[in-house]
Amino acid sequence: MQIFHGSNGGAGAWDAHANLQAGHSKLAKEIDQPIGALLADLKQRGLLDETIVVIGTEFGRTPGAERSNGRDHHPYGFSIALAGGGIKGGIVHGATDELGFHAAEHRHYVTDVHATVLNLLGLDHRRLEIPGRKRLDLDFGQPIEAIMV
Repeated sequence: MQIFHGSNGGAGAWDAHANLQAGHSKLAKEIDQPIGALLADLKQRGLLDETIVVIGTEFGRTPGAERSNGRDHHPYGFSIALAGGGIKGGIVHGATDELGFHAAEHRHYVTDVHATVLNLLGLDHRRLEIPGRKRLDLDFGQPIEAIMV
C-alpha cells in the first residue's frame, strides 16, 4: 500500500523549490502524528513485525538555499526511515558530511534500499525483472545487513 501526502507543485508541496519554511513546516506537522499513530497501531495489533514501513521521498535536497528560500534536487545525500518487518528499531545507519552535502558514512545507493526491502519480503532482488527491461548487474544493489534484525 502507498500513502501519499502533499500536492503536486505550488506552495506547501513537498517538491517545493521555494517557500520551504511555510510549506514543509505545514506538511511535516500534518504527517508527524499520523505516522506515529500508524506505527503504534501496527505494533499494538501485532502487525509491525510483518509490515515494512518505508518513509521517504523521491530524492534528496541540497543542504543550502540556491534560490531565494528554496532548494534543488540533490542525489548525493538522502535520508529515509524504515520500520517493522525485520528492520532493527531505534538505530541510525549512515551520515552525511558536516554540511549535509554528501553521504559520508555507510554510503548506499537506492538499489541497496530496494534489495533490502525485497529481501525482507522474501524475494531474490537479483532475479526480479520487469518484462522487457533487463536489469544490469551493476544496478542490483545489496541488502543492507546492518539494519536488518
